[in-house]
Amino acid sequence: MEVIKKNEGGVLTAVVKGRLDTNSAPDLEKEITPELSGVNTLIFDFSDLVYISSAGLRIILLMHKTMNAAKKKFIIRNPHAEVMEIFEMTGFSSFLTIE
Repeated sequence: MEVIKKNEGGVLTAVVKGRLDTNSAPDLEKEITPELSGVNTLIFDFSDLVYISSAGLRIILLMHKTMNAAKKKFIIRNPHAEVMEIFEMTGFSSFLTIE
């Protein structure tokens, strides 16, 4: 997994590439969590994410809860059809903002 981050005016965009699984999910959490201070909107761009496991879903849920508790925005952008199918099957699509 590769993460490219850009923070502009309180909007942190993280382009996540590859696979978000048991091995890479903790790395994503370590990369994003310290960056959340002063961020009003967190955007995960999944246009290059080809796979997400339950460990990846856990990180998504954690980020959603963290941002929601602080009354800030969390957005998933451009998920591949396979990733979107996982969101739909697990019910994540019912509470996530997906663009």
